[in-house]
Amino acid sequence: MPAVLAPSSDAPLALAAATPARGDASVWPLSQDQAQSLARLTERLDAPQLWWLSGYAAGLAGSRTGSASPFSAETAPVVAGTAATEAAETTRLTVVYGSQTGNAKRVAEHLAQRLSADGLPVRLLRADAYPLRELANERYLAIAISTQGDGDPPDDARGFVEHLLGKRAPKLPQLKFAVLGLGDSSYPQFCAIGRRLDERLAELGGERWLDRADADLDIDTIAAPWLDDLQRRSAEALTPRPAAPSATVTPLRPVAPAAERWSRERPFAAELLANQRIVSRGAQKDIRHLEISLDSGALDGAGLDYEPGDALGVWPHNPPALVDALIDALGVDGDAPVAVGERERPLREWLAHEREITRLSRPFVAAHAARAGSDALNHALSAEGREALTRLFADWQVLDLLRAHPATWEPNALIDALRPLQPRMYSIASSRKAVGEEAHLTVAHVEYVHDGETRWGAASHFLASAEEGARLSVFVERNERFRLPADPSRDILMIGPGTGVAPFRGFVQEREAIGARGRNWLVFGNPHARSDFLYQTEWQDALRRGALHRLSLAFSRDQAQKVYVQHALREHGREVYAWLQNGAHLYVCGDATRMAKDVHAALIEIVAEHGGVDVEAAGDYIASLAAQGRYARDIY
Repeated sequence: MPAVLAPSSDAPLALAAATPARGDASVWPLSQDQAQSLARLTERLDAPQLWWLSGYAAGLAGSRTGSASPFSAETAPVVAGTAATEAAETTRLTVVYGSQTGNAKRVAEHLAQRLSADGLPVRLLRADAYPLRELANERYLAIAISTQGDGDPPDDARGFVEHLLGKRAPKLPQLKFAVLGLGDSSYPQFCAIGRRLDERLAELGGERWLDRADADLDIDTIAAPWLDDLQRRSAEALTPRPAAPSATVTPLRPVAPAAERWSRERPFAAELLANQRIVSRGAQKDIRHLEISLDSGALDGAGLDYEPGDALGVWPHNPPALVDALIDALGVDGDAPVAVGERERPLREWLAHEREITRLSRPFVAAHAARAGSDALNHALSAEGREALTRLFADWQVLDLLRAHPATWEPNALIDALRPLQPRMYSIASSRKAVGEEAHLTVAHVEYVHDGETRWGAASHFLASAEEGARLSVFVERNERFRLPADPSRDILMIGPGTGVAPFRGFVQEREAIGARGRNWLVFGNPHARSDFLYQTEWQDALRRGALHRLSLAFSRDQAQKVYVQHALREHGREVYAWLQNGAHLYVCGDATRMAKDVHAALIEIVAEHGGVDVEAAGDYIASLAAQGRYARDIY
């Protein structure tokens, strides 16, 4: 049986190196050609990859000169074993994160920054950059990791998790560890990956430095005290790093990225320019195309900036009709003042703007079950009631729970028990090079009937109901792992059913704007071609212009047998495999629980069939694409 060819390497390249200031040539040891090569090498590396590169370079310098680098290895978190100056007597904390949407990354970066500011040795690594061979010698390890879908690890942590849970994981009697799990308690497998890693590290002989913490969508409630405790313990246990030797250098990049003007905590007030339905009236779902202005109107032009692949965070308001119905069900005065901490607002405002009422959480269901004395709810919360809890989270909102299992709630107690309202993330469906000071979104309006009454999703209803000229509180969520190839001559294969097509509209716009020579292949699916073909005329025009080279379609309800995007992939399996063998980058966007798994399985089947290998080798091939950054998923 012939062996499958190894996929070609295409490490992300691209971070402009800083040039020396006028008169500083003496501290800039690179020629112009070397500086340009370095800029191409680092262009698209994120912070952990840059830290790794810094340690690798220091190690090379030490091996070639026999002396320590003027860049102290202890002044930055770098990969162990790479720098000659990584002294054995220095005890450091390794912080590893696995993140699908960026939350675990933010927590890990915050921890590393705090410890570094305290003068403590720390290194920060994304899970797929962690050198697994070093685990046996690790002394202090902190892990921040999210759980996706039905108890799955984030894509960047799959190899790390598999190694720890597998037979090759070493014994760890010298390790002290701390695990922070992140998740959404409206899913039955809440923080399952964090829990499994915590248990496994203890099985391997490690000592819990901190008890595991499980953070819900209101992350800071749990993460903040966990970080505080870990910082205190680190100050007691870690060896302060020695002062860096004096040297005048020109940094290639700041140690910490400059704070952006707009953020999750300080959102940008963006004007809604257009809100257009892009499916026919007979469609099963109401899909909206929104165009949002990013122009601040300021002289410095300091609005929002983004790259294709990024997401736009939107702070929503809850549906007014749902707020009114909830107040009626509680039998309380909606204008009654409610104090939380030092803040006091009317109950109606808390429910409309600051609390989750369209999504249930496990803690709230448990609190309500205790008040209602409900055996049915207690069963759903038990290990045997997983299916019932899954249905509850999928079909019910807070109002439905209160009506089905009546209980008395005082307004203050209710607001304390409900989760804080969280922003929703939407893949940006445009390229700045094509649309200028705008960001476009593709939003499915969540609307359904429960017990004869209409229910809505918070953010989707907020956006679908917004009129042109309205102001939206938004921010950009960077997604460095979902980027176009740095080499524009590479082909790309994009798989995006339904609203999962959104980022690929931006990809195609970007590639056309920069004159990329690589081919673009889109695989799109939805129920019906006549009513649900999102951006149909745009794709057809792109085909005519040569901006899109292939378009494969899967409309599941247009024939007796359902056809999905994974079936379209198998139908064109030989061409899919040929594109991958020729260096194409592969992207998947959409539902994590079913579509992404089905597509992944189809890709393995395609490689096995057309590469002439068994399923295990085909799985390794797909995993190697992910490791190279050539297989990226934006799934939710």
